Amino acid sequence: MSHVPNVFSPEGTPLIDRTVGELVAERPGRSRIFHGLGMDFCCQGNKTLAQACEKKGLKPEFVAQLLEEEGKQKASEGSNPASLPPAELCNYIVSTHHQFLRDELPRLFAMSQRVAHVHGGHTPSLVEVFEVFSGLAKELEDHMGKEEKVLFPAVAKLAAGESAGLDSLDGPVECMLHEHDDAGAALAKLRELTNGFTPPQEACNTYRALFAGLADLEEDMHKHIHLENSVLFPQALQMAG
Repeated sequence: MSHVPNVFSPEGTPLIDRTVGELVAERPGRSRIFHGLGMDFCCQGNKTLAQACEKKGLKPEFVAQLLEEEGKQKASEGSNPASLPPAELCNYIVSTHHQFLRDELPRLFAMSQRVAHVHGGHTPSLVEVFEVFSGLAKELEDHMGKEEKVLFPAVAKLAAGESAGLDSLDGPVECMLHEHDDAGAALAKLRELTNGFTPPQEACNTYRALFAGLADLEEDMHKHIHLENSVLFPQALQMAG
């Protein structure tokens, strides 16, 4: 998988030849289109729309039409975090997406553990859900710590015209990109194991709440990773020269 940060296309480039990452960075509301089609706009954000559609077996012209229709909608979506300066974007990611994870991971861990214990005997996939989620939660906790203690402070220093305090940002950014790929793979596995986060009719309330929570986690993580891969990291590397 390529780890080249997203590069914005020249003005006038057709939608199908632009990258998925830049399309969402330009207008966050487009994420709803990609999410609804099950298309990865974060870890696969450096693929062109045509390439991403080919991978999903979709017609690029159909998806481009959906994106154009979304662009005609005038409903306000609020502020676009992708337009924030780098240091402010770091703060936004911590206060919004990192805080979401710190609130949700313990809750989802407890529910996934309980559901695996109660229902795993007759539905072994639920035991695997717990195992995959547990690994993902641990990796995300470590990942957030590295960003908040090392990478984000370096970005803030560069934005203030100071030395980043690191020999290079290339290594830390590459590490974060690889860890994003690992998180994306775990989320994809959770979606597969849960039949698209769809509980069976006989599922109890905890079972249903777990699947709904995992769906919310996937949606927030896609937005989170997109902001870093396609917006923050390219800006940071450009500032570092």
